[in-house]
Amino acid sequence: MSGIPFVTLDSPHYGEVVQVSPLIRRVIARNPSKYTYLGTGTYIVGRGDVAVIDPGPTIDGHRDALTAALVGERVRTIVVTHCHGDHSPLAAWLQETTGAPTVAFGTHGAVDDEHDEPDPEDVTAEDAAEAPDPHDEPKETLDLAFDPDVRVADGAVAAGGPGYTLRAVHTPGHTSNHMCYALDEERALFTGDHVMGWSTTIVSPPDGDMRAYIDSLRKVQGRADDVLWPTHGAPVTEPAPFLQAYLDHRLERESQVLEMVRAGVTKIVDIVDVLYADVKPELHKPARRSVLAHLVKLVNDGKVSCVTPKPTVREIYTPV
Repeated sequence: MSGIPFVTLDSPHYGEVVQVSPLIRRVIARNPSKYTYLGTGTYIVGRGDVAVIDPGPTIDGHRDALTAALVGERVRTIVVTHCHGDHSPLAAWLQETTGAPTVAFGTHGAVDDEHDEPDPEDVTAEDAAEAPDPHDEPKETLDLAFDPDVRVADGAVAAGGPGYTLRAVHTPGHTSNHMCYALDEERALFTGDHVMGWSTTIVSPPDGDMRAYIDSLRKVQGRADDVLWPTHGAPVTEPAPFLQAYLDHRLERESQVLEMVRAGVTKIVDIVDVLYADVKPELHKPARRSVLAHLVKLVNDGKVSCVTPKPTVREIYTPV
C-alpha cells in the first residue's frame, strides 16, 4: 500500500469540539482500535440549526462531549453514513434528547457470515498468540437496531439549515447501506468508512461487496470534491491522486489474489500470509474478509471457482 498517500491526524483532542472548517466542527470519541484509528469523528455542520453526522458509539465520555458541543444549538437532523457499532448507536440517544429525525440510506443488509464462529482451521498461530485489547473489538460490530426515520435516496438533500446543504451520495461496498454526504457550500464530502485517509477500507461479505465498492470509488472520483472528511482520521485535501491510488490498490490486490490462485495457493489464510506479509498480524483476520470479497467478485466474473456454491473464508478456490 506504499503508493497510497496516507494522511495522519496530529491529535484527537478527545472531549473537545474543534472547528475544522468554516461550516464544520468535529468531536472525536475515545474509541481507538485497529478499525477506528484514533477514534470515531462526529461532525457538526452549521451554526444555530445544525446537522450531526455519525453520532458514534455509546461511550459516556463521547455523549458528554457532544452534549457540551451542542449547547445553544438546535439539532435539526441526525445523519448516519452506515450502521456499524462505532458510527450509529448514539443516534438513538441524540434523537431522544433533541427530537431530531435520523436520516440514512436504510438498515444494515445481510449478516449471516459476519456472525459465523471461526473454523479452527482458519485460526493461525499468530491469531492464537494475539493478546486481546480491552478497548478493541474482534470485528466491526453491527448496530442492527438502527432504522432511520427518513430513508434518503442517492442525490437527494439529506439535511439543510442556514448556510449549508448536505446531499446524499450512495456508496455501497463497505456495507450495502453506506452513504456519503456532500456539503455543497464547501465542495466537501463526508466519506464515512468508504474512503479513509489513514488506511484502506475493509470489505466484508456478505453485506460488503467488492464490485460495488470499486464502482463506488469510481463514482466518488467523478465528483471532483475539494476535500474528503472521513469518520476516522484526518481530511484528504488532495482527493484526486488519493482516490486514484486507492482504486489502483484494489485493482492490484485483485490481480494478486487471482495470480495466487493460479499458482496453486487455494486457501484464503495462505493467500493472506503471502500478500499481507508486511502488514501487522492483528490485521490479517480482517484482511481475510477483504480477500474473500475479491474472490467472490472473481467467482462471479468466471475467473475462479469455489468448491461450494457459497464462497467463505474456509473454502478451496481454483482457477477457471
